[in-house]
Amino acid sequence: METIFTKIINGEIPSAKVYEDDDFLAILDIRPVNFGHTLLIPKKYFVNVFDAPLDVAAKIYPVLTKIANGMKEALNCDGVNIYQNNGAAAGQEVFHAHLHIVPRYAGDEVRFSARHVSYDTPQAMQEFAAKIAKEIK
Repeated sequence: METIFTKIINGEIPSAKVYEDDDFLAILDIRPVNFGHTLLIPKKYFVNVFDAPLDVAAKIYPVLTKIANGMKEALNCDGVNIYQNNGAAAGQEVFHAHLHIVPRYAGDEVRFSARHVSYDTPQAMQEFAAKIAKEIK
């Protein structure tokens, strides 16, 4: 499937490249949360974590670590947020898997907010855990 990311990977659309190897391309986001906000994109097309090939999944964390460490050194940031939106309900806008790596600074006022819920009882929490565990293959 052709997406804006496949066009960038194929050189059809210009980008500000941060990193590239045989399997991944990392570019600056055109709508950054903070300057230096980077997208790590697998060159092998898949939509999101739900259909991630295991060979790509096994390779992504070492690359992610390299980029996060490089970002911390280059930008002297205090930390990074790493996130991935999986599915439209989770905010995914480009349906080609990618991770966001966002440099963070003390006092930058960036907020990733979520509402929090509470399990009614410890037993209810255990029931959710069991339901998920049963489907992990």
